[in-house]
Amino acid sequence: MESNWRVTYFKPDRQGEFFGGTSVRFAASMLTEEECGVILYDKNGREQRFPFSPEGQRGALYGLEIEGGGLENYTYNFYMGKQVMTSPYAREIRGLEKWGECQGGKRRTKGRLACHDFDWQGDEPLMIPLKDSILYGLNVRAFTMHKSSGVRRRGTFEGIVEKIPYLKKLGITAVVLMPCYEYDECMLPEKSRIPALLPKTPSGEESVAPEPEKSRLRLNCWGFQKGYYFAPKASYSAQKSPVNSFKNLVRELHKNGIEIMMQFYFPPETGQLYMLEVLKYWVEEYHIDGVRVSGFSIPCRLFAEEPVLKNTKIWCDYLPAEDMHIIDNPVFKNFLSNNGGYRNDIRRFLKGDEGQINQMLYYQRHNPKEYGVVNYLADYDGFSLYDSVSYEKKHNEANGEENRDGTDLNYTWNCGVEGESRRKNVRELRRKQIKNALAVLLLSQGVPFLFSGDEFADSRLGNNNCYCQDNEAGWINWKSNSFTNEVLASAQFFIRLRKSHPILHMKDELLVMDSMGCGYPDISYHGIEAWKPDFSYISRIAGILLCGKYAPKPGDDSFYIAYNMHWENHKLALPKPEKNKRWIKIADTSFPAESFSEEALDGKAFAEDIPAEKCVPESGRKKGAVMEKKNLTVELGSRCIAVFKTAPNMADVRVARAGRKKTVQKA
Repeated sequence: MESNWRVTYFKPDRQGEFFGGTSVRFAASMLTEEECGVILYDKNGREQRFPFSPEGQRGALYGLEIEGGGLENYTYNFYMGKQVMTSPYAREIRGLEKWGECQGGKRRTKGRLACHDFDWQGDEPLMIPLKDSILYGLNVRAFTMHKSSGVRRRGTFEGIVEKIPYLKKLGITAVVLMPCYEYDECMLPEKSRIPALLPKTPSGEESVAPEPEKSRLRLNCWGFQKGYYFAPKASYSAQKSPVNSFKNLVRELHKNGIEIMMQFYFPPETGQLYMLEVLKYWVEEYHIDGVRVSGFSIPCRLFAEEPVLKNTKIWCDYLPAEDMHIIDNPVFKNFLSNNGGYRNDIRRFLKGDEGQINQMLYYQRHNPKEYGVVNYLADYDGFSLYDSVSYEKKHNEANGEENRDGTDLNYTWNCGVEGESRRKNVRELRRKQIKNALAVLLLSQGVPFLFSGDEFADSRLGNNNCYCQDNEAGWINWKSNSFTNEVLASAQFFIRLRKSHPILHMKDELLVMDSMGCGYPDISYHGIEAWKPDFSYISRIAGILLCGKYAPKPGDDSFYIAYNMHWENHKLALPKPEKNKRWIKIADTSFPAESFSEEALDGKAFAEDIPAEKCVPESGRKKGAVMEKKNLTVELGSRCIAVFKTAPNMADVRVARAGRKKTVQKA
C-alpha cells in the first residue's frame, strides 16, 4: 500500500465515487452503529481499511477522500461490520470479466478505481422523432454468438459494431439492448425446494411428492435481476476496458445514423431516486438515446420532471393517466408505452379468430398525441415470430423446470403441424403468415419494434422462455436459405415503404375525418363494397385508405391496404382515387417478396394498374345512383395482405415521357 496517501473527510450530499485528478471521493449510505468504511485492494489482493468518521457524516451518508498517486491500480469495496459490499455506484466491476465462470459459488466482486479517456469525436444523441423510429431489440451475447454470425468477436459490443452494415441495410433506426450493465449471470443451484401440497388419495392417504431433480447450474442470459447499474458488462467487451468498448459502440452506431437504447430492470427493493440517477448517468456519460425501463414501482413522473431526460426516449410498460400532463412533451415527444394488447390481439387476427377486426383497426390507427405507442408481435419473451406460426404449445423442457415456466397463453397457430415441417404447403403458409405479420406491424401507426432474428424467421425451437439458453436455442442463427431470404426481403421492403411515406407513420393519431375539406378523410375503412366496412363479429376482411394529402410531405401518395385473414378468397372494392390518379398494386403477401415494387411504370414491375374510372367514388356511399356503375373488385387470396398506392394516370405518364424524349433528342 502507498504510504503517501492523505485521508480527509467531507459531508456528502449524494452517493457515489468521484474521481478528481489524483484523488477519489467516496460517499456511501451506511445505516449502522458498527464500524464502516472503505477497503482498498492492491494487485495481490492485500487490503487496507479506511474507516468512516462522524466528522464526514451527514444523516446516513458518510464521506471520505483519499488523495495520492497510484489509486488507479487499486480496486475497492465498502465494509459495514463484518459485511463486505461492492458499491452500487461502481463504474467498473472486477470479478465478472469471464462469462459463465461460476466455480460453484457466488463470485466476489470489487469496484475498480479507474478513469478512461475516450475521444467522442463530437458525438451527440441523434434525437430521431418517434414517428420516424423503427426499433430493433437484441441481446448483446445472443446476437452474434452463433458461428454463422460471421463476426470475429462474437457475443460482444464489438460484434454489434461488425453488424452495423447489416443493420443499415435492414433500415432500422435504433437498437434496444437487453440488460448489458454488469450482473452475475450465474444462477446458483437451489439448496432445497418446498414440495407442492398434493391432494389426498381416494383411500384417504396423503400423496407422496416425488423427489425433485437435482438442481443444475444455469446462466441468466437476460439479466433481469439486481445488478451494478453504473458499469457496462465486462464479459460483453472484447477489450480490457468495457467502458471504452461500450462508448465505441455508441459512437459507431451514431456515425451510421442508428440510435441506441438500453433496457433496465429494477427489482422491488430499488429506490426510485436511484433509478433516476442511473438513467441520467448513462445519458450523460454514454450518450445513449433512450431507455426501456421495466420492473417495479417505476417513477414515470420523476423521469418526466427531470430536465436532463427531456430529449431521451423513455419506454415504460405502463404510463399513469394522472401523470400524462407532465409526460406530454410539446418539443420532443419522448415517452413510449406498449400499445395495449397489440401482440396477442394481432396474433389472433392473423390466425383468423373471430371478433378481432375492430381490435386490429384500433391498434393500426392508435397513436396518441402525448406519447408514442410501441407495436410488436414478438419480443425476448414468448415465441419468436417464426415460432408463432410453427408452435401452439411451449417446449421449454431444456430450461430444467419440467416445462412449467413460460406462459401458456401464446395465441399462436402452427399452420397444421407442431414444430418443424418439410411439407411444402405448410412451409408456404408459414412464410405467408410471417409476411402478413410484418406487413401489419410495419404499416401500423405508432412505433414498430422488431426483435432480432424475426426479420428472417429465426427460431427458438419452440421455447418461449429462453432466459437460460446460452446455446443455439437462444442464439440468433444467421444461416440463410430461400425461406429466410424471402422473409428478410419482405421486412426490408415494408421498412423502406414506411420510411418513404410519412402518411404511414404520422406524428399524431389520424382522426377519421375530412378535416382539410379535400373530399377524403385522413383514414377511412372499406369492405366488400367501398365505403362500407364490415365491423361484424365474424368479419375477417377490411380495407384501409390513407389519404396522402394529410401527410406533412407535400405530394405524398395515398395508400389502400387490403386485409383478408379468412381461409377463403374474397373480393374488395377500391374507392376512387384523387383526380388524375390511378391505383397500382405494389405488394401482395401471396407473391414472392422480390416482386414487390413501388415502380409500376411500363408494367414491368409487379404493380397492377387499376384505372380510376372503374373505382367507386365516395359519393356512392351517400346515394345509390352511382353504385350502378360496375365496381372494380380486387381479388384477395386467402390469408393475405395487399398494398395499393396512387400513381399518375397513364396518359399523364405518356405525355411526360414524350416531353423527356423530345428534350433528349434536342440535346
